[in-house]
Amino acid sequence: MKTPFPFSAIVGQNEMKQAMVLTAVDPGIGGVLVFGDRGTGKSTAVRALAALLPPIRAVESCPVNSEKATDCPEWAELGSKKLVTRPTPVIDLPLGATEDRVVGALDIERALTRGEKAFEPGLLARANRGYLYIDEVNLLEDHIVDLLLDVAQSGENVVEREGLSIRHPARFVLVGSGNPEEGELRPQLLDRFGLSVEVRSPNDVAERVEVIKRRDAFESNFDTFMAHYSAEDTKVRDTILKARKRLAKIKTPEDILHDCAALCIALGADGLRGELTLLRTARALAAYQGDKVLSRAHLRDIAPSALSHRLRRDPLDEAGSGARVNRIVAEVLG
Repeated sequence: MKTPFPFSAIVGQNEMKQAMVLTAVDPGIGGVLVFGDRGTGKSTAVRALAALLPPIRAVESCPVNSEKATDCPEWAELGSKKLVTRPTPVIDLPLGATEDRVVGALDIERALTRGEKAFEPGLLARANRGYLYIDEVNLLEDHIVDLLLDVAQSGENVVEREGLSIRHPARFVLVGSGNPEEGELRPQLLDRFGLSVEVRSPNDVAERVEVIKRRDAFESNFDTFMAHYSAEDTKVRDTILKARKRLAKIKTPEDILHDCAALCIALGADGLRGELTLLRTARALAAYQGDKVLSRAHLRDIAPSALSHRLRRDPLDEAGSGARVNRIVAEVLG
């Protein structure tokens, strides 16, 4: 299997990288949507994230990566109950995937050869406790979108078909990427992403040259390049692990809760998910930066990625939602 490009070697795209790191600190943030031009490193960043993420402890033969044997679903036929360390799963959901492949289905081979009804887990089972990645997410078929919405809401995959009644946990961080010129994302699915970022091709000559240099070194001087950036990736991974331990200890002043609500009201964000995501992401950022108390600086930093995709559209605002968020953040938080 080809080694992915190192996460820490990606040039620029700081907002995208920060969003992905924060979902690793707190998967409950709800995933990342990355929209932008072709060739801006969206897929590269997701592959790199997979190699960067801290490993998980799971039951060796459990099809849903359960942490304990008692958590494994009843239908799973466990061969080994030994706990093993394995990479955090990052599962691709192809655009053409059938419903059976996504949610799972009757194991046809066992049904025909042994006359047994057995469940063959799908992509959602494999993604449990990890990441589910959808490239060109805005082109996903509606019935698959509906499935994902149900599972994202409940954290559980339910399959009722062919005489089977199957349930299993399906808690994952959803990462989607796409080109907005190729179609818009359904509002219901858009709202399920905790964070959204927009990436553009760099306009700075020096930055583009650095991209060329690093990619060339990755392909022509692989061992030396990986030795350096693997060490950098390890530093990021260690910081993520430390941040996870600090997360529950972050103090949240009452004024910060007021700021979260005031920001969402000023922006006209629909529902209350904006405040909750803003608060949760700000805490993850504070933990990652080693801070003990949540501050307005944390809110300013992550407000565009937490709120831009939650705004009601303003056809007269040509600057776009990101610029609108920045403007109102400056007005509300000073």
